[in-house]
Parts: sequence; C-alpha cells; structure tokens
Amino acid sequence: MPAQITTSPTPQQIHWEENGVQCAARWRSEAGMPPPKRVVIADDTTNADVAYRLACEGTALLWRGDFQNARQLLQALARRADHKGKPSKKAKPAKVPATATEAFHLHRQAQSQRARTLAMLLIPFDAGYEIPLRRAPDVQLACNEAYGRFEEPFIASLRELLGLIGAHEWRRTGVEIPALDARIHPHYGVFSPVRGEYVELVANAPLPAGVKLAYDIGAGTGVLSAVLAKRGVARIIATDQDQRALSCARENLARLDLDGQVELLEADLFPEGRAPLVVCNPPWVPARPSSPIEYAVYDPDSRMLRGFLAGLSAHLTPGGEGWLILSDLAEHLGLRPREELMEWIAAAGLKVIDRQDVRPTHPRAADATDPLHTARAAEVTSLWRLAAA
Repeated sequence: MPAQITTSPTPQQIHWEENGVQCAARWRSEAGMPPPKRVVIADDTTNADVAYRLACEGTALLWRGDFQNARQLLQALARRADHKGKPSKKAKPAKVPATATEAFHLHRQAQSQRARTLAMLLIPFDAGYEIPLRRAPDVQLACNEAYGRFEEPFIASLRELLGLIGAHEWRRTGVEIPALDARIHPHYGVFSPVRGEYVELVANAPLPAGVKLAYDIGAGTGVLSAVLAKRGVARIIATDQDQRALSCARENLARLDLDGQVELLEADLFPEGRAPLVVCNPPWVPARPSSPIEYAVYDPDSRMLRGFLAGLSAHLTPGGEGWLILSDLAEHLGLRPREELMEWIAAAGLKVIDRQDVRPTHPRAADATDPLHTARAAEVTSLWRLAAA
C-alpha cells in the first residue's frame, strides 16, 4: 500500500511566552496538526491532572524538565484518556452503536480525540535534532530517517517523536517475511507488512503461464515486488507516488539483491504500457485519513481501488491477469458493500476468474475488547484474479 505524505509549502510557527519574553519557533507535525494557539511552560513539577485538563482544553505544554519525566507524564495522560473512554459504575450505560458503521465512526472519533490530547505535550529541538533536556536520548538518526537533513530548531509533539523512535526500531530490525526467507525493513510513513496473510496470497497464487513482466501498483516497502521476483518473474515495474515509499522499496530490494529485476517509478497508479500480470494492494478501508501518514490504510472514496480497476484492462496484455489484494473489512463495517465492488469490476470491463481467501491471524482479530471486534473476527483477505471480460 502506498503512503501519501504531504508537507506545508510554508513553514508554520508556534508562539509562546516564557519568562516574560515572547518566543517563536518552527512547528513540525507529520500528522498535519496546526500549531497550538495556547502554550504554557511545563516541567517536572507539573501535575498530571492539571496537564490533562489543559491538554483536553487545547492548551499545549512545552516541556522544560527532565526528558524521561516527560515520557512518564505522557503515559499518565494516556491512562487518563483511556480511562475517560470507559464508563464508570455510576454513569449511565453507554449507548451501544446501532450499526457496525456507527461503531467504526465512533471509534475513529475517539482515536482522533485521544491523539489530539496526547499531542499537546511538546518537546524543543535544537539545530541538528538535539533535544536540550536532561536525560534526552540521541534521536538524530531516527529524525534524519523520518524528516531528512534539517538544521533549524523547531518544536514537535513528544508523542510524534516516540513514533519516530519506534519506526526507527522497526526499520532497524525489520519484519520477517517467510515467503522471502528474509526481512523487509519498513521506513517511517510506509505501510509495514505485518499482516503477512496478504503476502502469502501473492506467494501462492498461480502465476500466468510464461509471465516474464509484472507491474506492482503501489509498491510501498517493495515486499510484493520482491515476492514476484523470488518466484521467477524476470522483470517487475513497481510504482508509487510517495518518495518515502520509493526510497524504502529501493533499499529493501537492494538488500535482497533484487534491484536488478525491479524498476521503481514515481507514478500515480500505472506505468506506461501493458503487462501479463498487474498486482495491486490498495488501502483497505474507504474512509478519510485523520493524518497524512494514514493514507497507507485509508482510501477516501475508494479512490485507489476504483482507479486500479478502471485502468487495469488498458494495461493488461491479451490473456493477462490483474491481482487485487483486498480485505472485506470495509464490507463488515458497512463502508463498501460487496455489490459495489462487483459493479466496479464489471463496469471496468473485467471478470473474476478466481478468488483465493485467507483469514487474518493478527492479535486484534481475536481481541474481544476491540470496539470493532465483530467486524475483525469476520474479516477475510482475498486475492482476486481478474481478467478482461
């Protein structure tokens, strides 16, 4: 799945008063959050209850104390945010969502509110990604990987910084891919192939006879291109419109010594020409992302899915196949009925020649406390083999 990252054309500034002096610095948010309008100074003496109240009101706390104490405060804010979402014994029972769709939108709303609240704890950065706080870790490599080279001081959310550090660890250790007998190393902002069932579908589906060329639409980490190359497809052209994804795929393919078989192109969906095999794993949920880096998971109005189906026939050689890898989670959430998908396939002049299904094995599918458990428990991931009608 591709990640779609956008940045503001002009740097945003955050303003605050400190020791009677009006201050300003560059604001940075990969989530696309605007700079908070109200900022107060916080340190090791700041009370967690006070901090949580301020954060809920939209007042940001710029940290000047010990870095590890800031992490502890963020954990305290998270506990309060999570507790707020649970009904108390004295409170009236929460209204049960009438439909799976309502449950999904309520869940997304709660996630968004939680993220906004926890993003109110801010950390200062000096030039070169140095943090001028006691016991602050060295985050230069993690920030360089996510942001690129940058020398100007700025302010960012502690929660975002911890996300960058986590992404750095994922990139360093990688994700084991049994079909490759190797690891794929996801970059920050690029969809990680932790849902291994869809990779196994591509590894096991029967290849069209004599296929020597394939297109991988929305390359992401490059994992599906690597699987196709390992299966003997001599040449793969992989596209993505995000530079982070292209850089990630390029690094992974070189690490696997497959870069000679795979050509990477910056493109929105298809390259020019036709191929006997065209593979696409679009974002599975047709909903609006709450931040730019969520474009790897959410496909507003099924834009990428519909674009792939509409253009597939014109990019297949006679007798060629298009492989669409798609979860039916959206159907169980009431966001996209199966009938609509079938109508799009027919309208594109395509037919289904086969479908291979697999049930997910990730922990959330078995977590009965998940607000979307009913839909997740019923989810099936499919590889649709499509051909020109």
